[in-house]
Amino acid sequence: MVQLSREEFEEAVADALDTVPADLARAMDNVVVLVEDDPPEEFGPDLLGLYEGTPLTERGSWWASGALPDRITVFRRPTLAIARDRDDVVAQVRVTVVHEIAHHFGIGDARLHELGWG
Repeated sequence: MVQLSREEFEEAVADALDTVPADLARAMDNVVVLVEDDPPEEFGPDLLGLYEGTPLTERGSWWASGALPDRITVFRRPTLAIARDRDDVVAQVRVTVVHEIAHHFGIGDARLHELGWG
């Protein structure tokens, strides 16, 4: 397992977010990105990221601007467990961040796998 402090991992997530094209980042609406050590038990110990919320493609007039933000969570321990080294952690975090942002835009897992962001 690669050793990376929580702060270093959070920095990798922030760096991944910085690579999101500006137009795409501006289109994100009411979403927060978090880091947790481990995924919830119901998802198993190997989950790297999780999107929770209402994708932009499913928001209608019923969706209130006062709604709680959607959540993208990147899980530190499972990511460190599969990575070979620090560079691999950075690469995996970037893939996870892109994957979860895509869910925010309504892109499903099957399409992400087709695009190579599985």
